[in-house]
Amino acid sequence: MAEPVIDRWIRRQTWMDGVAEVVQKAIGGVYGVLGRPGRLIKDVMHGTKVLGHPLHPAVTDIPIGAWAAGVVADYIAHYTDRLPTEAGDVALAVGLAAGLLAALTGYTDFHHTYAHERRVALTHGLTMTVVVALEAVSLGLRWWSGSGAHPGAVGLSTAGFGLLVFGAYLGGHLVFGIGTMVNRNAFAEAPEDFVAVGASTDFPEGKLVRVSAAGMPVLVVRRAGELHAIAAVCSHAGGPLDEGELDGYVVVCPWHGSRFCLTDGKVRSGPATFGQPVFAKREIAGRVEVKPEVPLH
Repeated sequence: MAEPVIDRWIRRQTWMDGVAEVVQKAIGGVYGVLGRPGRLIKDVMHGTKVLGHPLHPAVTDIPIGAWAAGVVADYIAHYTDRLPTEAGDVALAVGLAAGLLAALTGYTDFHHTYAHERRVALTHGLTMTVVVALEAVSLGLRWWSGSGAHPGAVGLSTAGFGLLVFGAYLGGHLVFGIGTMVNRNAFAEAPEDFVAVGASTDFPEGKLVRVSAAGMPVLVVRRAGELHAIAAVCSHAGGPLDEGELDGYVVVCPWHGSRFCLTDGKVRSGPATFGQPVFAKREIAGRVEVKPEVPLH
């Protein structure tokens, strides 16, 4: 399958890696300086806390809709007397407020991207940053420069909306083409009934053990003598949880630091937003068997 033109172009832009690293370090630095509150805010921005789902795509619909309505209102007000000019101004302001939140959530997600995915995300983020800047300048001209600047302000917001369409395409490509922030266990196939994954002696206390349950990678850990089993592939970006660290009853992903509870698979901290599938387990005659507690499909 031929690679899309935009991907071929972005792959040639090697300069993006340096810029991306600077931006990622800055984002990590800001959250790091804030300490524990910063970790909580970061989880909220990812959608790990409160929403339990990626927050960025849920937020972006608001500025897109508001700016689209604003452009339509601007031209109706210009060519007819059916709407006051303030209608487009208010829509622009609403979109700008939501756009700032969309930018914060988007750059938070960008913090954990890598390689080509990171370049596409950077292109998307910079495009949307320019859009927000154009809309902010347009709003400033409307509210503080008098009616004489209104036509120019409308031109800026129109240009911003045109650029927004391109940026939205890149955002969709990140999710649907590359799989950014998509649940990595969404398409996993698991057995419907118990299957053997090893002997009881294969699972000593506190050791992270990766096994295959009819082809699905499963992490099995014995804590306080009891076995716990969750999917071994991190829901955020596919990291191998068996290569991570164990902190009590929480396993830490070695790639981006997402934390999952062994007992219920729930996310304790992001960037992951989706929990891990949990497996029922039993030991019979020195043999360990597992199956999903809830059907995956």
